Amino acid sequence: MITVTLQYYAQLREQAGSSGEQLTTSAASLRELYDELRVRHGFTLSADALKVAVNAQFSDWGRAVGEGDTIVFIPPVAGG
Repeated sequence: MITVTLQYYAQLREQAGSSGEQLTTSAASLRELYDELRVRHGFTLSADALKVAVNAQFSDWGRAVGEGDTIVFIPPVAGG
């Protein structure tokens, strides 16, 4: 099990009821982590609709999750 810091924006923040959290997880990849969070928080966006960044760098969904990582899930931006 590893502990990561998560940050949520826009729709994800609303659905999680928080702008972030620390989470202990057994997820091996960012995609597995997001799937876990979809169940936990009821996120309605698929991973394919999001960008993900780890430690302030964009990443791909197959990247391994590491102890102490800060992970940001970035939903699409709505224009207006």
